[in-house]
Formats: sequence, C-alpha cells, structure tokens
Amino acid sequence: MLTALTAFAITSAARLITGARALWLGCTPQPVQRLYFANHSSHGDFVLLWASLPGPLRQRTRPVAGADYWAKPGLRNFVIRKVFNGVLIDRQRSEVQANPLQPVLDALSGGDSLIFFPEGTRNLGDEPLLPFKSGLFHLAAANPDMEVVPVWIANLNRVMPKGRALPLPLLCTLSFGEPLQVQAAEDKHAFLERARQALLNLAPKEV
Repeated sequence: MLTALTAFAITSAARLITGARALWLGCTPQPVQRLYFANHSSHGDFVLLWASLPGPLRQRTRPVAGADYWAKPGLRNFVIRKVFNGVLIDRQRSEVQANPLQPVLDALSGGDSLIFFPEGTRNLGDEPLLPFKSGLFHLAAANPDMEVVPVWIANLNRVMPKGRALPLPLLCTLSFGEPLQVQAAEDKHAFLERARQALLNLAPKEV
C-alpha cells in the first residue's frame, strides 16, 4: 500500500509541476516490449517519462539507473527499488570481470520494457546531447525484436534549474519517435549515430 501511494504521489506531482504532455509522433502507446532511450539532464527524467506512460505500460516499464547514486541507504533506495522497480547498474565497475549491463539484459529477457539514458550521465553543458555510450547498441543487438524508441524530454532542466528551491511553471513535453532496430550488417558506430540523430530530430528547433 505504501509503495502504491508513493508512486501515485510522485507521478501526480511530476505531472502537476511540469504540465507534462506526451506526444506520440512516431509510434503509439502499445503494450509491446520497448527500450525507451532519452536525453538526460535531470534526476527527474525517468520519473517524468515513466509518469507519461499509460498505466498498463508503466506496470512493465522499469528505469535503468546508476547504483552509485540511487542505491545509497535511505529514501532514494526505497524509491528506485520499491516504487519504480528500477534496474541498477554498476557504473563504477567495482567487479572488473562483471558485465555492467547484465542486470539490464536480465530484465529484458524477463519481458520488461526499460527506460534508458545512453549518454550515461546527466548532461549539464550547452551541447544538446553528450556522446552515446555503447550500451544502447549492445542491448538493441542482443534483442533484435525489441522496439528501441527515442524520447526527447523538453524543458525539465529549466523547470528545476540547479540551485533553485522552487520549480518554475514551464510546460514539459515528451516526444516519442519512430522505433529503431539494428539493421543487417550495421556496426556499433553507425547505429549509435543513427539513434543519436533520431533523438535530436525530436528536439525543439531552438535546441
């Protein structure tokens, strides 16, 4: 009961503060397995994306997050594990031989959809996107039947800029693009560049 109430409170607050609108431009909210990949400028990105999905999709969609930030004891750990059922990855590579993407691969093999940030960390600079890490390619190549959907999150970094105690009343939009898949004989570099461009194509013109 506490978990459900917390999820409702967080998602309701996210939608209320941001006035979030989901724009399904290249696909529709179908109950199929997907890897939603998005730009990343705030710790609230996955909350807003998750909250923008219809209820039945949210039940099988899990955010991928860094264990170094979210796994610390306390409220963060409760929220990511119990409320959002997040998939935590070890970005610090504490076990040298371990595959940091293994928890993500396990979640996909179980049929879950995921929210993934291919930049690997928050983008706090002026560039619209940081270079993509290779993880997006490896996940897409290992799951060729899965839809890989670009999602541009607009304005969230402006709603709660660094150092501000109260949010600004700005409208956030989440633009869902056309699903991608790794093409025959397409290498890592080509796929990541195509995915990056697909995400940039969804950005507002001023970005």
